[in-house]
Amino acid sequence: MSKTKDNFGDTADGVFHIEDVYPLVDGGRYPVKRIAGEPVDVWADIYRDGHDVVAAALLWRRYSDGEWRREPMTLHGNDRWSGSFIPDAPGRYFYAIEAWTDEFATWRHGFELKLKAGSDLPLDAVEGADLLSKSAEKKPEDAMLILKHCEQFLKTGDTSALLSKELDQAMAESQLRPDLTRSQHYPLMVDRQRARYGAWYEMVPRSQAKAPGVHGTFKDCIDRIPDVAAMGFDVVYFTPIHPIGKTNRKGRNNAVTAQGRDPGSPYAIGAAEGGHDAIHPELGDIQDFRAFVTHCKRYDIDVALDFAVQCSPDHPWLREHPNWFKRRPDGSMRYAENPPKRYEDIVNPDFTIEDARDLWSALRDIILFWISEGVEIFRVDNPHTKPFPFWEWLISQVQYEHPEVIFLAEAFTRPALMKGLAKLGFTQSYTYFTWRTARWELEQYLNELVRYPDREFFRPNFFVSTPDILPYHLQGGEPWMFKSRVVLAATLSATYGIYNGFELLEHEAIPGKEEYLNSEKYELKARDWDKPGNIKPYLTELNRVRKSNPALQQTSNLTFLNIEDVNVIGFVKASADQSNVVAVAIALSQDNHQFWLPLNDIQVLQAGELRPVIAIKNLVTREVHPLEWSGVRLTIDPMQNPAVFFRCLG
Repeated sequence: MSKTKDNFGDTADGVFHIEDVYPLVDGGRYPVKRIAGEPVDVWADIYRDGHDVVAAALLWRRYSDGEWRREPMTLHGNDRWSGSFIPDAPGRYFYAIEAWTDEFATWRHGFELKLKAGSDLPLDAVEGADLLSKSAEKKPEDAMLILKHCEQFLKTGDTSALLSKELDQAMAESQLRPDLTRSQHYPLMVDRQRARYGAWYEMVPRSQAKAPGVHGTFKDCIDRIPDVAAMGFDVVYFTPIHPIGKTNRKGRNNAVTAQGRDPGSPYAIGAAEGGHDAIHPELGDIQDFRAFVTHCKRYDIDVALDFAVQCSPDHPWLREHPNWFKRRPDGSMRYAENPPKRYEDIVNPDFTIEDARDLWSALRDIILFWISEGVEIFRVDNPHTKPFPFWEWLISQVQYEHPEVIFLAEAFTRPALMKGLAKLGFTQSYTYFTWRTARWELEQYLNELVRYPDREFFRPNFFVSTPDILPYHLQGGEPWMFKSRVVLAATLSATYGIYNGFELLEHEAIPGKEEYLNSEKYELKARDWDKPGNIKPYLTELNRVRKSNPALQQTSNLTFLNIEDVNVIGFVKASADQSNVVAVAIALSQDNHQFWLPLNDIQVLQAGELRPVIAIKNLVTREVHPLEWSGVRLTIDPMQNPAVFFRCLG
């Protein structure tokens, strides 16, 4: 008869159970995202068998640090604990939870109960003194205090020496912890402020020249920066600045064949002059680019570059690494496709090759090169068409050495893929905002983005239009619609962007398509940036309101208001400490709107306490409206201004 070994020790991980940890992304598989200098609040259920007193601590450290830092956790009842720490700099971190039995507190609790009941306690007192003698003092001052109280009890027999509050605190830090249990390590990505908040201005650098038919230069872009800064934008984002291939170059309006001096698509990257680490010669040289970056920094503007993992047939890599690209059975090059669309001027690297790590390293080195030139933001083109393990590796490699770097995922694809990219490391993400127009759609979508766990990893960047997308609702060119859409983007999301020309109400589309007619993706454009009818003053005021109100510099703390008019959307946003609370109402149709703005349950921190809102102050006109019946009646004339912003007063 065979014997079975009883592995009783394998049935439990430890004395303590640490469960329902918040915040986590997929059980700790992917990092939670936070901003440097802000508290990271962590919650967990922590329990063990019996009635012993439990203690817990929150641990945290950088990936590269050897030592953990600790903060005590607090019990809130029903075994729910919380703790908080503040990472002071961008970087990749771990956090974890430790739990142990506080033997001295357990002894003291039982001793005091017995004392109250009138029990005989000599042996119990000796047990307490014995715990003092077994302490492992970490601080000299604690060691002296513990010794003092132990000697006092042994000399006098007075048990009050064992019950002092200062002794309790010293023993909490100094006693042995034989049943110490630690959770798994949970990843955390801490970013700089620009990762959460900013206004992006997308610029096509070759179209910044003042005269028609003239190729723009970095010097022309430098001349544009004062205007962009005056409008309040924080990020200037360049479409690709690299040499453009000539083979199969596209003509105007995406024509298959280029004519004459057609400049081609900047996304057909690579020519005889170089590839992704080179500059299109008509824009200037690396010295000119450095001058542009330096000029932007004077205005506190970040420079973002497009990172498109694709090549023209003339890219040096096709000659230097022919095995990095796919060919068809007849030996011809396999061009990029998104059926029924074909991109004859573009070929994609093949990530399935045997030496894919060399390809990975080459792409990483391109990012590192531009970081060395002062670029700290990269908008990644179509990341969902490349392997996810590659992006997770590249982003972690870059941010380990350069935690200030931000990656924006340009992926208009299935929601699960978009969220998957955000989980694996992309700092920000494009969204479906561009196509959400009805109030119920906007409310439903935002409620999805700000709920747990999405808010822990998905940071939306609301672009109102892009070079690829001219939404149908903008094709009429109505100023009120342009204003309404940009206000929605800028107030619902802490990060938003416009594509140059939006401020001029550009709206000419290819009939039946959400694409610009005469798109500057395929031709040079010169504009009068002060063209009559522009909405630059409106954008300037909008960005001023955002910069002066922390409530609008975050996305998650958002509450929609129940306005009866379905063509008016209303919401309230609050800063983390609730000292800045902003109410916004935006018209979604061009009719005049009279409506009641209810602020029933909204509170604002004033004089150190949360108070109900009693008045609202218009952030543009400075007019103050006292509340009646916890609300106020308002009027919006979209032809004048489709939105109103108010600071809530307590």
